[in-house]
Amino acid sequence: MMKTFARLFVVLIAALLLSAPQAVQAKELTGDLEIFSWWAGDEGPALQALIDIYKQQNPKVNVINATVTGGSGVNAKAVLKTRMLGGQPPDSFQVHSGQELIGTWVKAGRMEDLTPMFKEQGLMDVFPEGLLKLIGTEDGIWSVPVNIHRSNVMWYIPANLKKWGVAAPKTWDDFLAIAPKLKAQGVVPLALAQNWTCNHLWESVALASMGADNWDALWSGKLKFDSPEGVKAWELFGKVLAYTNSDASSLSWQQATDMVIDGRAAFNVMGDWAAGYMYTTKKMQPGKDFGWAPSPGTSGEFMFLADSFGLPKGAPHRDNALAWLALLGSRKGSDAFNPLKGSISARKDSDLSLYNGYLQSAAKDWKSDRVVGSLAHGVAANETFMGGFASVMEMFLKTRNARTAAAACQQLATKAGI
Repeated sequence: MMKTFARLFVVLIAALLLSAPQAVQAKELTGDLEIFSWWAGDEGPALQALIDIYKQQNPKVNVINATVTGGSGVNAKAVLKTRMLGGQPPDSFQVHSGQELIGTWVKAGRMEDLTPMFKEQGLMDVFPEGLLKLIGTEDGIWSVPVNIHRSNVMWYIPANLKKWGVAAPKTWDDFLAIAPKLKAQGVVPLALAQNWTCNHLWESVALASMGADNWDALWSGKLKFDSPEGVKAWELFGKVLAYTNSDASSLSWQQATDMVIDGRAAFNVMGDWAAGYMYTTKKMQPGKDFGWAPSPGTSGEFMFLADSFGLPKGAPHRDNALAWLALLGSRKGSDAFNPLKGSISARKDSDLSLYNGYLQSAAKDWKSDRVVGSLAHGVAANETFMGGFASVMEMFLKTRNARTAAAACQQLATKAGI
């Protein structure tokens, strides 16, 4: 009788253990989690949505939102470099997917391989194969992409274009034809901001000028930056710059977008975080209050970038960081973040009903367009080239000498190992 009772007791305990919630059996996380990023101000709500979910899942973890302000991470990257080289890495940090991370911190042996986590969380099957190749090398996978952004987008206000009697230009020749008409009405044809937005505009102009095949050939070393195609891209860029605002260097990207919103400017070429700004902060409706088109001459091409987070070696709170990375890769985290950020999910199974009209159109284009990588946002080139390119741009803004800029780019490419 006692043996029967003992067997029943063992069976009962086993059943209770099997039916217990997974969270009870899992290790409860405590301590800190320092998240290092450049998402502040108008981009803050999207990050906060992720932090809120993380806190719900891990209530005993103290989340430190270590944000360093500055568009495209220009200031954050400098601070991160000091910390990484000083042996004081954050638990996880924001970085652009591609060569910005791989050509810098992975190459330096400062990142952990995330392949085990990807397999454990089932992420190998939910991200596109091409994206997995981008965020990995033969030695591992190095970051978790939280979104997909499009760089080559031109923004405008439909009601203003109607008032001014112009249409969104399909080519840069179209733009150069209507720009004088806009200037005659006291309107800036193309709003521009500080240096990095010039880099951003340049890549769209260059893509239109040389085409996707030649654009890709630049970054594989098959086409020289000082080739006729390279020089021609800078020449076209100079013509476009002639119709931008003179106070660009003093403006943030949001302020350049505001110029379009309030009718001081007709167009702005900016990534689709501008849609997030107009939709989330300005409460504007896509397709009604603001419009968009591929930047002139790039229809059918999707110049992309992806924000991602990695795990630095020596992260002070490694388990907490892994839980953060798992959330970023999850469908719940992705679909909470991206509609607010103005980006689409990197996952193949996102719920598009949660996304606005612009983002649904971007998701459609992502699946059908020719995809190329952004220079300005870390996909195409490593930090050596990106840092040097900012100096080339400063030089060109002063001299407007296309051949000199193209030659400087080629020298930079050689230095960067391209």
